[in-house]
Amino acid sequence: MRTLTFFAIIFALGTLMALAQNSNRVITTGVPFLLITSDARAAGMGDLGVATSADNYSQYWNPAKYVFALNKKGFGLSYTPYLSKLVDDIFLGNITYYSKIDDRSSWATSLRYFSLGDIQFNEFIGGSIVDQGMERPSELTLDLSYTLMLSQKFSMAVAGRFIYSDLKIARNSDTSSASSIGVDIAAFYQSKIFDLKSNKAIFRSGLNISNVGPKLKYDSGEQKSFIPTNLRTGVGLDLLIDENNSLGFYAEFSKLLVPTPVAVYDDSQNLIGYSQPDIDFINGIFTSFTDSPNGLSEELSEITIAFGLEYSFQEAFSIRTGYFNESKEKGSRRYLTMGAGFNLNFINIDISYLFSTSGVRNPLENTIRFSLSLNLDQSSSKPTANYGSDNSL
Repeated sequence: MRTLTFFAIIFALGTLMALAQNSNRVITTGVPFLLITSDARAAGMGDLGVATSADNYSQYWNPAKYVFALNKKGFGLSYTPYLSKLVDDIFLGNITYYSKIDDRSSWATSLRYFSLGDIQFNEFIGGSIVDQGMERPSELTLDLSYTLMLSQKFSMAVAGRFIYSDLKIARNSDTSSASSIGVDIAAFYQSKIFDLKSNKAIFRSGLNISNVGPKLKYDSGEQKSFIPTNLRTGVGLDLLIDENNSLGFYAEFSKLLVPTPVAVYDDSQNLIGYSQPDIDFINGIFTSFTDSPNGLSEELSEITIAFGLEYSFQEAFSIRTGYFNESKEKGSRRYLTMGAGFNLNFINIDISYLFSTSGVRNPLENTIRFSLSLNLDQSSSKPTANYGSDNSL
């Protein structure tokens, strides 16, 4: 008989989207690691970033922000431990690079790698436990995006993503690796500096529909898993208090564009569980807005809300906090985050920490996340010069 720690893997995958214990209509997808925030700046503000100022990790949140970046090129490297209180070898790593082609366009690429740790195989033979080797399941994505500025204040971007999920156990012939592709469509608006009472301010808004693509198929059967197609939209306001101090306020709303699970009954009409309908991903996107059994109230409960604050001093030091809220019936992810950032010439270092406020334990609770950003070309100007003195939005 074989003993596996594979159950830890199932837990690691399932807890992200199925933390609630009091509902069977929690929306689940394949490759849920795509919904884990990898950069510490966004993580410190309640896991939001669709309408914040551009940084090296905009590829994940909203690639349309890159043409508004203050630097022409940038590189990012981040590390996020996962389930760190249970194991020490499950983690999410992210590498990102962007470059401005000219004043109106840019491109970016990123690699996300999720390791699910070492799985030890043992077999009971002749009264003894025999080592049968080790496996390391993993998942990854490779992205490429292009951004075009359509006006001085508005840009759009498109991104393509290759998704690969290798959860197979070689000794089990019924499972195999799976792959898919995803497309992101993003938009971003950033105003010029305008007067807001006694202060100057910059307003931002953003939208990103990410991971639009075919379902994943892991085995020889017909069962397939939706990838986490997600709609994010948000707004942000930066108050430029003076030349040295600024304060940002951000809000973001997110909804999975994946069908709500429906009840499954046996021949005697006894409830045996819940499963997502067998439809293609395009129909899944459109039906996700109207398919909840309890109508509008349940549809609204599938929207998550995040709020964030960021204070910056002389562009050298930042402190952040935020709050993320999800309905108890749809996952019960609720937590407070805190973070800080340090600018050391051309290097930015960010850290964040999460405190769960839910009765269900969060896989990232009491975990410190790290991000490193290298600004490779700092010839761009600061916001006060870059956005001009025009006071209009």
